Amino acid sequence: MTAALVAGLLAGYGIAVPVGAVATYLVSLTARTSLRTGVCAALGVATADGLYALVAALGGSALAAALRPVLVPLRWASALVLVFLAVRGAVTAVRHYRGQRLTTRSAPPPPSPARAYLALLGITLLNPTTVIYFAALVLGTRAADAVSPLEQGVFVLAAFAASASWQLLLSGGGALLGRLLTGSRGRLVTALVSSGVILLLAVRMLL
Repeated sequence: MTAALVAGLLAGYGIAVPVGAVATYLVSLTARTSLRTGVCAALGVATADGLYALVAALGGSALAAALRPVLVPLRWASALVLVFLAVRGAVTAVRHYRGQRLTTRSAPPPPSPARAYLALLGITLLNPTTVIYFAALVLGTRAADAVSPLEQGVFVLAAFAASASWQLLLSGGGALLGRLLTGSRGRLVTALVSSGVILLLAVRMLL
C-alpha cells in the first residue's frame, strides 16, 4: 500500500513539475481572472493526469499475464523510455534557457471557471508525453507482480493528488509565483528537478 502511494506521488510530481506552456497559461490565467478560475483550470490539468494514470494502471494489470515471458526486456525498455523522457526534458530546458526566446501574444478574453476546467483538461489530454510516461512507468514496475485493485486505486489517487497539489500551487501563487517559476531560470530549474525525479524512477525500476 505504501509503495503504491509513494509510486503514485512520484509519478504525479514527475509529470507535473516541469513548467511549460500549460503551466504558464495557468499562472497567467489566475493572475488575469480569479483564484476560482485558476483552481478550476488546475483541477482540469490534474484530472487529465489522473485519467492517464488510471488508463496506464488498468492496462498494465491487464497485460501482466501476456507480457510475463518478456518481463526483463520490457522492464529495461520501460526504463529506457523514462530515461529518454528525462534527458529530453533536461536538454530542451537548457536549450530554451540558453536561447532566451520569449514571445508575446495578445491574450483572448478570460474563460469562465467551467470553461477553464474543460480547456485545460482537453489541452493536457492531447499531450502524448503524459500517456507514454505513465504507460512506461506502470508497465515497467508493475508487470512482474499481481496488483490489487486497492493498490491501483491508491496509485491513481496519489498521482492525481500530486499533480493537483502542484497545479493548485501554481494557480494559488498567481502572478507572484508566475514571475519566479515561468521565467527562463524558473523553467530550467523545474524541468531539471522533474528530470531528476524521472531518472530516480527509472533507476528504482531496474533495482
